[in-house]
Parts: sequence; structure tokens; C-alpha cells
Amino acid sequence: MENIFDTLIDSFIDDEIGIAENFLSLKLAQHLRDNIVELYKGNQLKFAGTGNNKIVHHNKLVRNDVIFWLDRSHSNQFENEFFDLMDSFVLHLNQTCYTGITSYEFHYTMYEKGSFYKKHYDQFQNNSSRKFSMIMYLNVGWKAGDGGELCVYRDGKQQNIAPENGKGVFFKSDVLEHEVLLTNVRRMSITGWLKVD
Repeated sequence: MENIFDTLIDSFIDDEIGIAENFLSLKLAQHLRDNIVELYKGNQLKFAGTGNNKIVHHNKLVRNDVIFWLDRSHSNQFENEFFDLMDSFVLHLNQTCYTGITSYEFHYTMYEKGSFYKKHYDQFQNNSSRKFSMIMYLNVGWKAGDGGELCVYRDGKQQNIAPENGKGVFFKSDVLEHEVLLTNVRRMSITGWLKVD
């Protein structure tokens, strides 16, 4: 896995956005995709808001995705396998880049057809604990025209990143403004943040 970790880190150092194909194995991505679909069928995914637990706003004109927080207390084999992967990545990141990451938080994210998330930064104005944003995609067979790209803005330009299955994306939470473009098909991912508490 260290080769994939290094690909993510090196591309971040070179370009402010780390991208690694197959950050999630096909097998793990399949299991996590199955999990989110079952949660969706069971009405366990809830509309996401903006802000943190102190100040939360729900505005479907800004974002209209649905989420479910991952937690080891769920005792889900595949969520825990994902957390083991993240523990390994954080250890490698801290050892190679001295980032001092102490915790993380992740949730499943589903954008149904017609969903989006307007331009935003991931770090809260009243809490600077989020240092890096990470997204791992769970979309098999994504193709141009399906929409739902991650659109990142910098230096007056924009970069669209396709939400292809297994791909990992990594960037500073307080530096890059970004949005999720309108999706024309169901779009799934695990989204989260590496934190310094």
C-alpha cells in the first residue's frame, strides 16, 4: 500500500491535489458500495448540512446529498477494514510529512440524480481542526456525461476530477475551494477529513 500512499502524497506535493487510482481495492470498494446501498434502502442516510455540530444549516439549494457517518462502533467488517487502511495512511503521512494528524472522520455520501454541492471550503470558520480532505469514490463504470465531478478552483482556473471507482483524492481543507457538479446518475463516495485536535 505504501506505493499508493506515496502516489497520493507525491501528486499532492506536486499539484496541491493528490490523486491515486485504486486507493481502494476493487474488493473493498465493492463491499463499501454494498453497505451504502443497503443503508440507503433502509432510509439510514440523512440530508447533510453545512457547518459543524455547533452551527448547522440545511439548505438544499447549496447541497442536497445524503450521508451516514462511519464508526468502528458499528462493528461492520468492511468499515473497519477501511479504518485500518486510513490508520496505515495517517501513520505513513505523519512519518513521511510530519503532519501531526491525530484523528479523522468519514461518512458515506450519496448524490442522487440531480444532486450537487455548491462551491465551498472544508474547514470551518469557527474550528480549524480539519487539515486535509479525502474522498474515495465508489462508482463503477462512471463515464463522461454522468456528471458529479469534483470541480476544484485555483488561480482562476478549474479542474474537474472524475468520480471513478476506487480513486482517492487528497487536498488541504482550508486552501482549495471546490464543488460537486450536478450529477446525472447516482454518485457514491466516502468523504472525510484528517484532523489535528
